[in-house]
Amino acid sequence: MNIVILGAGLMGRLLACQLTRAGHCLELFEAGGPDAQTSAARAAAAMLAPLAESAVTETGVVQMGMHALKRWPELLAQLDEPVFFQQAGTLVVWHRQDAAEADRFSRLLDATSESLPTLPAAQRLDATGLAQLEPSLGARFPQGLYLPGEGQLDNHQLLAAMLHQLQNANVKLNWNSPRSPDDFTPGHPGQPDWMFDCRGLGARDQWPALRGVRGEVIMLHAPNVTLSRPTRLIHPRYPIYIAPKQDGIFRIGATEIESDDMSPASVRSTLELLSAAYTVDSGFGEGRIVDLVTQCRPTLPDNLPSIRRLGERVLQINGLYRHGFMIAPAMLDVVMELFETQTSPLANTFSLSIQDAHE
Repeated sequence: MNIVILGAGLMGRLLACQLTRAGHCLELFEAGGPDAQTSAARAAAAMLAPLAESAVTETGVVQMGMHALKRWPELLAQLDEPVFFQQAGTLVVWHRQDAAEADRFSRLLDATSESLPTLPAAQRLDATGLAQLEPSLGARFPQGLYLPGEGQLDNHQLLAAMLHQLQNANVKLNWNSPRSPDDFTPGHPGQPDWMFDCRGLGARDQWPALRGVRGEVIMLHAPNVTLSRPTRLIHPRYPIYIAPKQDGIFRIGATEIESDDMSPASVRSTLELLSAAYTVDSGFGEGRIVDLVTQCRPTLPDNLPSIRRLGERVLQINGLYRHGFMIAPAMLDVVMELFETQTSPLANTFSLSIQDAHE
């Protein structure tokens, strides 16, 4: 089939790679450039942490995250260029004064484990247990949590690898070329057979409920820091995540601001993120700031992802919020089911909303 995709962020590229692999002819339109500088997927740590995220989201999203942990290795194996992927679990730590907040977080994870027994439960660690997993943490924190099975990937490598894949497949890529669903009438003569709208906040004209939630991520080069797996710091004011990538690179973030502001990161946010990271490992004090990325994540009123039918052959995929990389493979597989059979058993499994835009 001849297919048009609007938007070349995470979902647009994933879907384009999958459809190209299935033998379809694609044309992709993107308002920005090939480097994805305007995509929410660039301002992320790409952590795959369904149990950790269960403290702030619904069971269906957690189930999508469990699905993604199995699917990401398969999807990455289809790419010609390597992408860093790790599944060594997540560590959660806190300072003594934040024990009450940590206890609340632990109870939320326990509730998730009861409702989803197939999801590995959190393990309590003392200082010795922490030191066995991350030697630099054992002397700083008396206790922590280990969330086995959780993972991460390198989002920048992934976006570049998918671009390489599409270029090699001779997909027609139109950069700096914004389009809307109104520009096409799929199924009519001279028009594409199908269209998928993956524009994120670019789709607000057709999906007014969308809003932006600003996120800020700092990329550091800190070769003296030995953290080897994603680590979260519980704090009542500025909880953070630290995601170690390859070659001494770390991504530090967690700011969430209800705003469509796309301006550079504020001094306050930067100071809070870096100060919190310094309390986890003082080696960050000698690190170097490589990049400071800000972007707004496309979010619906319930903070949950959704798929809408604009017509018989038009689907909109949106609202991935802060969970983009954790749920994208599940969203991809649901869309492929809808594309191929018009129904999706997976969507029911994930309690994923599939709406009719005209209802």
